[in-house]
Amino acid sequence: MSDMERFRRAVVEWAAGGVGASAAGESARELAVGVGLRTVVLVEGGSDQAAVEALASRCGRDLDSEGVSVVPLGGATSVGRFVDLCGPQGLGVRLAGLCDVGEERFFRRALERAGLGSDIPPEGLEPLGFYVCDVDLEDELIRSLGVDVVQQVVVDQGESRPFRTFRNQPAQRERTVEQQLRRFLGTHSGRKAQYARGMVESLDLERTPRPLERLLAHV
Repeated sequence: MSDMERFRRAVVEWAAGGVGASAAGESARELAVGVGLRTVVLVEGGSDQAAVEALASRCGRDLDSEGVSVVPLGGATSVGRFVDLCGPQGLGVRLAGLCDVGEERFFRRALERAGLGSDIPPEGLEPLGFYVCDVDLEDELIRSLGVDVVQQVVVDQGESRPFRTFRNQPAQRERTVEQQLRRFLGTHSGRKAQYARGMVESLDLERTPRPLERLLAHV
């Protein structure tokens, strides 16, 4: 395990609170110095982390070596705690992030509370380094790739049979292929991250979803 991964785990434990939080906080501080941490990218979950890191790799970048840590929040409602710990009142590093349009308000309020802006309009997040997906990152990637390419990703992942079975379920038959794909990606733990990587690896970089492209350019 790399020191940057140790930092990510420590800061997640620190944010969770509990009996180990104090020790995790000390570890996070020490590791932040050791890895030369300069930016923390706050994303909602592991699939967003996988997509950001996969795109960086495709662009020839190693975020860890650049001092950029992509930290999954485990849900947008936790963003305030992470902003407090990593932002100006905590580790004091630059913050950036990625969120779904439905969760934008949690990010905006957290940044305002941390003194990084006031009365921030939804479009005002981008100057602060935070980018909003419409509807979410999976939807952005499916639209950028097109359903034919995404279905080929399903084949490449060895899941063409499970996807056929899923599509034949009564609840899925009236849905569009796009809707079926989005629902399929969330049907078991780890599948969203698996497909986030697979879709980014199949992406024409000229069609990179705007929030991902702008985030990577920012950091």
